[in-house]
Amino acid sequence: MLASAGRIREEQRLIWDEFSAGWKKWDAELRGWHAPFGAALLRELRLRPDAWVLDVAAGSGEPGLSAAEQVPDGRVVLADISAGMLRVAREKTAARGLTNVDFEVCDAAAMPFGDNTFDAVYCRFGFMYFPVMSAAMGEMVRTAKSGGRVGAVVWGRAAENPWASLILGTIARHHELPFPPGGVPGLFRCAPTGFMTRMFKDAGLSDVAEYKVNTDLVHESPESYWESMTDMATTMAMGLAKADEESRALIRSDVFQLLSRYEHDGAIRLRSTATVVAGTKP
Repeated sequence: MLASAGRIREEQRLIWDEFSAGWKKWDAELRGWHAPFGAALLRELRLRPDAWVLDVAAGSGEPGLSAAEQVPDGRVVLADISAGMLRVAREKTAARGLTNVDFEVCDAAAMPFGDNTFDAVYCRFGFMYFPVMSAAMGEMVRTAKSGGRVGAVVWGRAAENPWASLILGTIARHHELPFPPGGVPGLFRCAPTGFMTRMFKDAGLSDVAEYKVNTDLVHESPESYWESMTDMATTMAMGLAKADEESRALIRSDVFQLLSRYEHDGAIRLRSTATVVAGTKP
């Protein structure tokens, strides 16, 4: 199990390093799309101006940089397995003139922070990719102070997220790309109702609340959607990479046809649903 987890982590590090350029390219669109999820999570963390905050699997920096603006007398640590993604976060931090942000390249299952260090610890859209989720959960709780808040955001069910399932389902029809079975890192791994609540309670957290947040992924055209997904969405891009040139062309054509169902007011609008969960460390 440990060898397998180590292999998965190394593969993930390489993949996210490779796709960091795409996340930088589409940063403005990503921030707008993910903003409702990040805002809901930050509300649950109940941040004080002097809070110390840990963003686990921080990626390109949000909602960590928004948290940094809310804690002018505190600090935010952005931790991620990918140095490439954190380079993008560093650039954004400098551009926004933030001076209370630190960066740490590390594995979520073995973080180099002391016990009871942070007032708030959270992970947005990273939890479902951890090879051993219980190990990462344990680290998040360990590093939180007594009374500190621990939170997460994970994607909901495939049917609630056509922004992803539309293209993944199309790839699967043309090429072998089964949805990952339960327990395997994947986009919808944490989607079942109550799954995250049970994980949080099993980790010893109290005052646990879980609820859904909905928004739309909006693109001006099918071409824009396709380009962003192939630039950023690792699961989609890797699935396409396994298909031959003819199959990729057919997949693209089918996706564009399906997208016509989601055109409203001159734009493509795809539902996006995530679960927000938070609890308190006793």
